[in-house]
Amino acid sequence: MGERNEAQDATPQPVSVTENQPEHSNHEKGKVDFSSSPNTQLFVAQEDGTSPDGRSDADSGPETLLGDETYPEGGLQAWLVVLGAWCALLAALGLMNSIGSFQTYVATNQLSAYEEGTVGWIFSLFSALAFFCGIYIGPLFDRFGPRWLILPGSICVVAAVMILSVCTEYWHFLLTFGFLNGVGTSLLFTPSITAVGHFFRDRRGLASGIASTGGGVGGVIFPLMLTNLFERVGWAWAVRILGFLCMFLLIFANLLIRKRLPAAKNASPHPDFRIFRDRAFALLTVGVFLLEFGLFIPLAYISSYALSRGFDATFAFQILPILNAGSVFGRVFPGWLADKIGPYNSNLMSLCITIFGCYVVWLPFGGTTPGLVIFAVLFGFATGNNISITPVCISRLCHTQHYGRYYATCYTIVSIACLIGIPIGGSIVQATDGEYWGLIVFVGLTQALAFVFIYAAKAVKVGWKPWTKF
Repeated sequence: MGERNEAQDATPQPVSVTENQPEHSNHEKGKVDFSSSPNTQLFVAQEDGTSPDGRSDADSGPETLLGDETYPEGGLQAWLVVLGAWCALLAALGLMNSIGSFQTYVATNQLSAYEEGTVGWIFSLFSALAFFCGIYIGPLFDRFGPRWLILPGSICVVAAVMILSVCTEYWHFLLTFGFLNGVGTSLLFTPSITAVGHFFRDRRGLASGIASTGGGVGGVIFPLMLTNLFERVGWAWAVRILGFLCMFLLIFANLLIRKRLPAAKNASPHPDFRIFRDRAFALLTVGVFLLEFGLFIPLAYISSYALSRGFDATFAFQILPILNAGSVFGRVFPGWLADKIGPYNSNLMSLCITIFGCYVVWLPFGGTTPGLVIFAVLFGFATGNNISITPVCISRLCHTQHYGRYYATCYTIVSIACLIGIPIGGSIVQATDGEYWGLIVFVGLTQALAFVFIYAAKAVKVGWKPWTKF
């Protein structure tokens, strides 16, 4: 249990995370009494995700959990898993972070006869399925590991991109990019994030942040590459070249990603929504729902916004890579900071930056080049941290062996926000006669509400003092 370090460097010393299991009259090790009330002091002095009374997650079901765990916190094998996750997320989330380029191109070419909100359903379906399918993928990872999830996910993503190159009709794009690519991304996304947690606890924020920079790097490279290739070789070969690049990256992901901790005894591969009885987890899920609701709207519409404000097409396509470049830095530095001040505090600080960017920069100054660039950098930096640190926030509420289940259950609910966010954004633009002020106000409001719910989730565990480390 956690001591299989044959392939790791000898230098890093494992950090012991020992769960003391006192005697309980109503609880056996790893079993939970659902009638018990939540302990408001949970996690106050614990940094390893266990409660002061020795129990693990609040609603873990009847599985028997490990009583003693160690985390390498580094070493060759651990960092190779981070590299594999980085490759997988570069391919999968790189496509997700490039939806603005895809949407702007097809909306003005193949699907120019359709309204922008209608075209948006293609990309919202992709984003929603990328999270929704995790309802089973998370528990399957906990039970069986990543191997048989990463491989079919790789096949689906590469096939979807290749078929995308020959799509001409609306239903072609919906089935290929929306459905097939969404399912494939889900098979890659959840195992990649969760596998990192098997090797890191104290440095999980940093490790997860480094892995998730793959999505930001892809969001920089893919739009710039596509913009250049569209002019040189056309849509079909530009998308095929992207498909070959994804295939190359996913080969490494299949070779490197693995889990370390064994499954909990008798762990079920089925989802368990009883975990929402944990008030902190329920509040956090609502907060992440609102966060993601607003997050994808600028990603999808910032290029269209730039065109509507009179910027040339080249700048309109380049603003998305600028946003994603900001997210690369936002995934690393705040991830390191989260290990110092707590992932919830880091997440809340980033939400403040997003709200500031929407109301103080984008709304009044978005029509100017400096204003739009500053907003893109601020929004990318802040949301980059939100994306990378939210899984760490979830992990603070559960046992590591249930990390996949908690993570997937949360994002299954969040997928609904991803499904409706982009079309609602398009409808807001149409309702304001092509103006974007309503969309900007709406995005800022979702982030402000997300702040309230995530802060409340933290308060359930450690109280309302803002600088309590959690």
